[in-house]
Amino acid sequence: MNILLQYVVKSFDRSTKVIDFHYPNELLQEYNWELADQPQNLEEILMHCQTTLKYAIKTGHPRYFNQLSTGLDMVGLAADWLTSTANTNMFTYEIAPVFVLLEYVTLKKMREIIGWPGGSGDGIFSPGGAISNMYAMMIARFKMFPEVKEKGMAALPRLIAFTSEHSHFSLKKGAAALGIGTDSVILIKCDERGKMIPSDLERRILEAKQKGFVPFLVSATAGTTVYGAFDPLLAVADICKKYKIWMHVDAAWGGGLLMSRKHKWKLSGVERANSVTWNPHKMMGVPLQCSALLVREEGLMQNCNQMHASYLFQQDKHYDLSYDTGDKALQCGRHVDVFKLWLMWRAKGTTGFEAHVDKCLELAEYLYNIIKNREGYEMVFDGKPQHTNVCFWYIPPSLRTLEDNEERMSRLSKVAPVIKARMMEYGTTMVSYQPLGDKVNFFRMVISNPAATHQDIDFLIEEIERLGQDL
Repeated sequence: MNILLQYVVKSFDRSTKVIDFHYPNELLQEYNWELADQPQNLEEILMHCQTTLKYAIKTGHPRYFNQLSTGLDMVGLAADWLTSTANTNMFTYEIAPVFVLLEYVTLKKMREIIGWPGGSGDGIFSPGGAISNMYAMMIARFKMFPEVKEKGMAALPRLIAFTSEHSHFSLKKGAAALGIGTDSVILIKCDERGKMIPSDLERRILEAKQKGFVPFLVSATAGTTVYGAFDPLLAVADICKKYKIWMHVDAAWGGGLLMSRKHKWKLSGVERANSVTWNPHKMMGVPLQCSALLVREEGLMQNCNQMHASYLFQQDKHYDLSYDTGDKALQCGRHVDVFKLWLMWRAKGTTGFEAHVDKCLELAEYLYNIIKNREGYEMVFDGKPQHTNVCFWYIPPSLRTLEDNEERMSRLSKVAPVIKARMMEYGTTMVSYQPLGDKVNFFRMVISNPAATHQDIDFLIEEIERLGQDL
């Protein structure tokens, strides 16, 4: 406990490093990590705990901006310790009575916030957004062709899914895992802000139907990974209704905005979806992992996945069997993820989550306003970001007078990786970068940690300039 609490205190201390970076071969050589036949004493075991945390990334540090999931919520952490202490499984009410009820209550509340009447429908907490998206694909396929459960893909026509070219890679990964195939996932064009273009979606649906294929799912994104873009959900819903296609919304990153009265309009139309992925472990700051799949039609998930294992799901138990939720999950063993979210919700209230979301969006706007006209910066796309994703290039002095040609692009592509490497070696801050389409490496700044302040944003800008001046 002392080791853990010291680490927690350091995570919030801006004078400490975000990361004590060592290369993999250095860490492997510096310590003996091998497993031995004989047990070690308590002192050695505690030393391993200290060493592990010494080199861990402080994802709760106010200057860690690298991932969509950041921050360290004390109530969420306490809830995680409690669930590990209880050490139970989520498959039956018999062995997880309170946890199963809390999952029921929390999923219902999330469905109400999405806008489904009375919070009706179904859902499950899964190991992450990628699995939640795969569940949606699986349920959509089952809804259209229930025989797939017994007969497999060989009994079905060629199925086609549609998603934007800026969507998460998990859609293709899910198609590969389910035997649908990555070639059956059609990527729809996006506009310059990264939003799916509805006319292109309709064109590609008609194209697939003309070839004799069966469109079965459209996955719209609410908060894309790189640009933080929100697809036009109302227009997508109209197209899905017209062609009788399952509409899924991947709101893994953007779902948290539903907690904010100021920002929830960005997901207008989400209530028309058949399923929604929503990751509270991202924008809402719940400790990893906490991802929910919400489904509008009740019972569909159960019918799709149940296998009636008689040693777990006996039909002659002495309580209401509808609370034995394990048979609607793909997993058998399932971690208790709901308690972190439920306890944080009780501690913060919906208004607390709203303040959290609004603050992070305000910090992103602050960053955007500072750099949009600052010398040495170029925005990747025009206009204020819709989410906390702020995408930009830092242009070192040596490149500022060069013509915009291939050589400049080639040199610019090397800037962000070098600055990022220097950041990690100094351990001062972390921010992500990537190329996208014809755009060379740019910084993608994301904010989901409410512990960050304007001063931390200022620090990041100064650090980028300090580390990149000589490039």
